[in-house]
Amino acid sequence: MKVQLDPAVSERLPQLSLGVLQYSGASVSDSPKMLQGRINYFVEGLRLEHELSRLADIEGIREWRAAFKKAGTDPSRYRPSSEALLRRLLQGNPFFWINSAVDVNNFFSVLHALPFGIYDHNHLAGDIVCRIGHEDDRYEGLNGREVHMEGKLLLADKTGAFGSPIVDSKRSCVTDQSRDLLQVIFFHEGITPQKKDEILGSVARMFTEINGGEVAHTSIITAKD
Repeated sequence: MKVQLDPAVSERLPQLSLGVLQYSGASVSDSPKMLQGRINYFVEGLRLEHELSRLADIEGIREWRAAFKKAGTDPSRYRPSSEALLRRLLQGNPFFWINSAVDVNNFFSVLHALPFGIYDHNHLAGDIVCRIGHEDDRYEGLNGREVHMEGKLLLADKTGAFGSPIVDSKRSCVTDQSRDLLQVIFFHEGITPQKKDEILGSVARMFTEINGGEVAHTSIITAKD
């Protein structure tokens, strides 16, 4: 499965890159108590360190808001998923537990203030492209609503749109039946190559520590690829 950036995206966001991880043979279940404890501890520290009113001061939030504007999306109307998660937690809401794969994914999203996506590889078809949405790009989102993706940054396979740094689709969602997974990290232009490698490495280690399986592939996709 090849992942690439559409030239139209690279024209608007020339420094945008994607971190791509593929896992095989994972075992997805309820998150273990150890992971829940670690995430809850992190969330408490997050609330002590940051105030909701200062959310925009976090580098990842600030950079992705700027990226959305360059891509033609109003970040106040359509928030990056990482900002939505952080906002929810800083409002005092509990971490929303889904399963061991999604919970690890969401933990790293709030840790680095970056949009992360996790997808069931077996529900995807062909190569994947990160592009700007067309008029007919829409899907049922994980939020239960039909999401219209025209003019927004998204991920699509040969069947159509399935994910984005805003909200992902039910079609590609990870369940306890998922074994082969695709994870995509949306890196803004302020992250150094060294930091990207560090994030990929830490995500891969924790994901397989919790979910088992193997890391079948990792890469960083840029406009040059």
